[in-house]
Amino acid sequence: MTIGAGTAAGSGRTALVVGATGISGSALVDTLVDDGWSVLALSRRPGPQRAGVTWLSADLTSASALAAVLAPENPSHVFFTAWSRQATEEENIAVNAGMVRDLLAALRGKDVSHVALMTGLKHYLGPFEAYAAGEMPDTPFHEEEPRLPVNNFYYAQEDQLWAAAEEQGFTWSVHRAHTVIGHAVGNAMNMGLTLAAQATLCRDSGQPFVFPGSETQWNGLTDMTDAGLLAEHMLWASTTPEAANEAFNIVNGDVFRWRWMWPKLAAYFGLEWEGYQAEPRTLEQSMAGREDQWRELAERHNLTEPDLDRVASWWHTDGALGRNIEVVTDMGKSRDAGFTGYRRTLDAFTALFDRYRADRLIP
Repeated sequence: MTIGAGTAAGSGRTALVVGATGISGSALVDTLVDDGWSVLALSRRPGPQRAGVTWLSADLTSASALAAVLAPENPSHVFFTAWSRQATEEENIAVNAGMVRDLLAALRGKDVSHVALMTGLKHYLGPFEAYAAGEMPDTPFHEEEPRLPVNNFYYAQEDQLWAAAEEQGFTWSVHRAHTVIGHAVGNAMNMGLTLAAQATLCRDSGQPFVFPGSETQWNGLTDMTDAGLLAEHMLWASTTPEAANEAFNIVNGDVFRWRWMWPKLAAYFGLEWEGYQAEPRTLEQSMAGREDQWRELAERHNLTEPDLDRVASWWHTDGALGRNIEVVTDMGKSRDAGFTGYRRTLDAFTALFDRYRADRLIP
């Protein structure tokens, strides 16, 4: 499998990565630079400096700010990975579809050839307000399933993408990921770092590593998406003619049960563990009030982030592990189109934990 066909394919191409400091965006920046691309990394605040990357700072909810910062730039490819969580789905639609609309409007008249949009499995499961409620397609989820009859900001983002593609003449791809784990701090939805923080706090307190979710999640099959694999997938689709103007699922390619995974994660951290509880204690409950403990841990171990709120997203991991439905995702469409990328999810977790330790995010 080739992602960008090596440096030669990337030579002379400029990628605009929107949301470049997030889990998915930062993995894309690394993947693109390694493949020989010039990268324009757009975020509210700049990330780490490295060769091949030009940081652009703008408020994505401001059309004028986007127009100003992108006026001198001329990317050939755009990778949109940003989102902003709002209180209601109506607000999610207004803000998140608006960011796609305004970003693409700011690129009108430029030499953009392809735009890749990252979404997720709420395409099949429904938005936060109606999550896993009502009738949904059977698993594994397939891309040809019709939209659910509910408002969903993913649908609104797709509509903005398609309208701009028709007007501006670029090709597009949509990438539906499931519970992305990767390397980022301060992200609103980061199960990898959240579980690492839970394990660290449990070890410091002499407590077992307790699964906080539902019986369905403990016993049922599930899958996940490694941020590096997602980056490879987005790069592949943006440079493969057969993948143009298509929506694709993207997961690691293996399936697992948490009752198998949880003891292995506990073993990595040297912890005793407990499985599904008849009355689950969510992470928001069991990890409440741990901010001072984390701050003291950070000082004792010289960690780089003393603010627990920037490390753990308890609510998101509670939502993913608390679902009462089995979620498995089909990758056949990508395989048929030529994408053969794969990750073993256990290896993705442990490699990520190793990187967190190397970067002193956990002791």
